[in-house]
Amino acid sequence: MRTMPTENLPSLPHPQERRRLLQWMAQSALFATVPAWAARASRTANNATDSTLWPQDSRVPGGVARLSLGPASARPQATAGEAQLLVVGDMIEWTALVGIALANPPGEQSIEVKTDGLARTVSYTVRDKRYVEQRLKVSPKTVDLSPEDNARYEREAAHLKTVMATFTEPLPSGNLQMQVPVPGRRSSSFGLRRVFNGQPRNPHSGMDIAAPTGTPVKAPLPGRVIDVGDYFFNGGTVWLDHGGGLLSMYCHLSGVDCKIGDQLQTGDVFCKVGATGRVTGPHLHWSVMLNRAMVDPALFIAV
Repeated sequence: MRTMPTENLPSLPHPQERRRLLQWMAQSALFATVPAWAARASRTANNATDSTLWPQDSRVPGGVARLSLGPASARPQATAGEAQLLVVGDMIEWTALVGIALANPPGEQSIEVKTDGLARTVSYTVRDKRYVEQRLKVSPKTVDLSPEDNARYEREAAHLKTVMATFTEPLPSGNLQMQVPVPGRRSSSFGLRRVFNGQPRNPHSGMDIAAPTGTPVKAPLPGRVIDVGDYFFNGGTVWLDHGGGLLSMYCHLSGVDCKIGDQLQTGDVFCKVGATGRVTGPHLHWSVMLNRAMVDPALFIAV
């Protein structure tokens, strides 16, 4: 089939008009595939509204890469290693959202994409980011674990590994802007290299929000409760599944008002702020996980 030359395309001053034309083309029997010029126009229209979409693109360790996959008749399948990726959009423009682990080194990275039966590789570059160090004094028994506590931690870690591998259908709306789950002072502690009692530990993988014990915590997005527990380090904890490998975790809770399997809507209260687990005072630890990588929750909320 002959491709329509770009110069014959009528002038479309507004991205919305361009998008309507591309939508008609994708559905029309006149076009078995979307030509290259249409894909370029589609990306232009998508970029025009990028500032209204979440998460924000931040290609650093602990960030999120928004990778254009172009048009396709059905949602492409995308993977990074063993992890399936969240793909959002429609037949005119699909986008892969890639969570970048805090331990990921800077440099070239790639994902594998299958679109309409064809496989390809999409590459992107991770930039370096320096996170500051924080030194904390906590109870010695939460740093130098006894054999019994260490055995408990290992059991919990094995269980949580299965929780973090959860992957279900993405949210139908594709709107991933999150509401802040609790009012309070938000720290910029994500990625901090933490030293407890002089001993280096894993970097801080969430956002801490200062709030009194008992403060209600609200769901930032629609989601299903997939885990409720009392963990050695995290204390009272709830995990939510928002679809497509996008999960969120809430720690140090004083109370839980939900159970596994509950379906929550944005704004539903499901737990309460506390000071359980390894903490220095009451606050909410809020983590966001994307394709099994902890990423900065701030990328999902409006500035």
